[in-house]
Order: sequence, then structure tokens, then C-alpha cells
Amino acid sequence: MLGQGEEDRGEVEVEDLVKAPPAQTTSRRSKRRAKHTPREGTPISDAPEDVQDGVNATKDNKRRKSTVEPMTAARTIPLLICSVGNPGSSYANTLHSAGHTVVNRLAEHLGCSGLRKDRELGNGLVARPPSSGGAGDWTLWQSTSYMNESGKGVKGAYTSWAKHIPAGEEGRLVVVHDELEKPLGAVTLKLTQGASAKGHNGLKSIMSVIRDTPFVRIGIGIGRPESRSPDDVARFVLKKMTPAEKAKIESGIEEVITKLRQLEKG
Repeated sequence: MLGQGEEDRGEVEVEDLVKAPPAQTTSRRSKRRAKHTPREGTPISDAPEDVQDGVNATKDNKRRKSTVEPMTAARTIPLLICSVGNPGSSYANTLHSAGHTVVNRLAEHLGCSGLRKDRELGNGLVARPPSSGGAGDWTLWQSTSYMNESGKGVKGAYTSWAKHIPAGEEGRLVVVHDELEKPLGAVTLKLTQGASAKGHNGLKSIMSVIRDTPFVRIGIGIGRPESRSPDDVARFVLKKMTPAEKAKIESGIEEVITKLRQLEKG
């Protein structure tokens, strides 16, 4: 198969022969040879047409690839990850403060230098994972209020944090809390808005203060005492974890991270 340039040159040569004096006119066979003979120095391929077409297609693809812009990674949703519990060493590592235990472990796992008090963010304890820690745009926050007064601090933290989110983007509030009745260390995710607090004073406080502001819950199972007496339940949730119980709760950190990554993708 001839390229277009070769066909044009062949036609010019035949026209030249037509215009030449009769004495120099060649036979029809010569004309055909002249039409199919390229000028000196003009390359011509002996490859079959389908091979030539493949070569041309490859060249076209290379030209196209050079103009394709590189793909950019999809933006993730910023997360404010708040844990609720009771403050002070007396309540540290109690079952009712399992949310704090998990966020402490999350900060360590992500390479944070530690949680520090931040008056701007609801007077809570704050940590921001380094960009190399494998997290997205996550801010870790711990309430420094008693459980039944958690709402005010969470609202203050969320209000201040949301101001730093670029216009046109959204952020997500995530509350990490202990969950009675669920097996020890079990991790649950609840997206439904307005769902019952099931007697959890921290969730009730948050819901009463932030009202229509949507938030996601990550529950950390702490089990349940055999007795259903309110006094027995209170003693159960306020008791210190045993080393085995703490290890069981902290072992769910990978599942927590998996759920957070789901949330940041929308």
C-alpha cells in the first residue's frame, strides 16, 4: 500500500510523460512502472498493508499519550474524630472511657507526638497526625469534660474546626464512644442521624447541644454485667480495665482506621 505522498509523486511523473514530446512517450507498461516507482531517495515499505496500518496506529497512539494529563488523586473529606469519656486519672482506662483509650492508641499508631490542650477547639486535647502517618486530613480530639457534659466541648471544637475547611468543601464529625451490650472490643459504625442514644449520657449531651449538625458514631464494645440493676451497671462501666480488657479494646484499632478511611471517602 502506498502512502499518500507516494501516490502524489507517481501522478506528477505520469503527467510529465503526457506533456513530453511524442518521441519520448513510453509504452503503457512503462507508464505503469513509472507510476509505481518512487523517486530516488523516497523510502517505501515492502510490509503488508495490515502491518503498515499497525505501525501508523502505534505512532498515532504515542502522539496521543504524550498529550494526556496525569490523573490527580481524589480529595478526601476532612474528619474531626472526637472521643468522649470522663476526665482525670481517676477515670483513665475505665470502660466508660473506652473512646479515649482508642483515640490515645490511634494517636500512637499514626505517629502523633501527643494530645495537647487546645483552647480554640473546645478546650479539648488535640493531635494531628503527620502527613507521612498514613492518615488523611484527620484531627483527633478528646473531651476534657465529664461524660454528661460532653456536648458543649464537642460543639465548640466542631464550630472552630469547620472554619478552617475551604469554601465549597465539607467536613465530617465522628464521635468515638463506649458501647454497652456489644462484645468487648467490637467496633460498630452508625451513620443514621437521630438514632437513639440508648441511655448513653455522652451521646445525649451531644445530641441536645449540636441539634441538627450531623455526626457519625463509632462505638467500642465494653460488654455488659450480668445484673441489669442501674447501680451495678454504673459500677461496671466505671471500673478500671484489666490489662487483658485494655488489650482487647486496643486490638480493634485497625478496624477503626478502616472505618475512618471509609468515612473520608464519602
